[in-house]
Amino acid sequence: MEKNIQKIKIKNQLELWAFCAVIGTVAGALVWALLKIMAIGTEMIWEWIPEKIHIPYYTVLVCTVGGAIIGIFRKLYGDYPEDMETVMGKVKKEKRYEYKNMLVMMIAALLPLLIGSSVGPEAGLTGIIVGLCYWAGENLKFAKQNTKEYSQIGAAVSLSVLFHAPLFGIFEVEEDPDMQMAELGKGSKIFIYGIALAAGTGSYAGLSALLGGGMSGFPSFDAVAVQRIDYVMMLVYMFCGCVLAYFYETTHTVTGIIAGKIPGVVKEILAGLCLGVIGMLIPAVMFSGEEQMGVLMKEYAGYMAIALIGAAFLKIILTNLCIQFGLKGGHFFPVIFAGVCLGYGLAMLFFGQQGASHVVFAAAIVTSTLLGGIMKKPLAVTMLLFLCFPVKIFIWIFIAAAVGSKCVKKMGKEV
Repeated sequence: MEKNIQKIKIKNQLELWAFCAVIGTVAGALVWALLKIMAIGTEMIWEWIPEKIHIPYYTVLVCTVGGAIIGIFRKLYGDYPEDMETVMGKVKKEKRYEYKNMLVMMIAALLPLLIGSSVGPEAGLTGIIVGLCYWAGENLKFAKQNTKEYSQIGAAVSLSVLFHAPLFGIFEVEEDPDMQMAELGKGSKIFIYGIALAAGTGSYAGLSALLGGGMSGFPSFDAVAVQRIDYVMMLVYMFCGCVLAYFYETTHTVTGIIAGKIPGVVKEILAGLCLGVIGMLIPAVMFSGEEQMGVLMKEYAGYMAIALIGAAFLKIILTNLCIQFGLKGGHFFPVIFAGVCLGYGLAMLFFGQQGASHVVFAAAIVTSTLLGGIMKKPLAVTMLLFLCFPVKIFIWIFIAAAVGSKCVKKMGKEV
């Protein structure tokens, strides 16, 4: 009798590990597919067509027409893509997530990215992965028991693979009290997350090696020698990061209120028009910000400090406008770009020609404070920025993220 029970436990454990490996593999493949399709579509729309045909006000035309298409698509098929908080909120409240609209979710996630919306690709992926996990839970007998935990693992792996930050996904989940995988036990969840992450990273890397990849992730900053004055300036950088985080929260609320008063399709067209006009004048604030940050790192010295600071606030406004007016997506990529812009601008403003030796530290502190203020998850912020900034300053990144998570809450209460 005991032997049979032991065999059943071993079988269940092996099935759990195997299914988590499958989840990771599928998550990595979906991340690759989304980024690959996005890269091909973006190249065709924004490089191939303009080279072949000269169209006046092309950026405005693409964004406005794209906004109209997105508005009509949303009216016909529903309000997709849904962000991670919305998806996991439905999981918590309804104990499941609808998985019949997978193709709709994928198309809805891609359309804003293709027209240059100032958002990231992570929003649509979460719903697709969680939906697949619930499909498995309702159709595969052995997967029913831990469907919620499987969906959380899938979401965590997707974020980690997408951002090329191995530990980001698990900390993003575990720092959220509504999403912790407590039922699996601490040791077990770390182990099965490791299995899923290894499978996800392997499938993504394998497909990228065979067929080419899409986004390459944020570029890495060079190692820096932190000077005494930098530690003093930390207070200034953290304050400015908190201001930008509060500005994000405020504009998110205001644009949401305005969007709620405008009928569907019309608000998407208006968002597309604004995106097109701003993008025609200042192309750097379009798209997610990943490639634009690489350009900024090389060419920042050619810009005025005030222009970089202004670009940071403009990026925040445009991102919230896109998210709230229907050109939806994630906020991580554009927020990081805004933080780096502000950090570079502040270093150049305070140090002038000597700013080159301070920009990396300034960008790290401002960005981590900004993300801490928005996400309220200091460990997740630290893991997210792990591959961008030098390892030697990560204690300061964590401190700045923790300060941001506390200060923005207080600023919101006082106003």
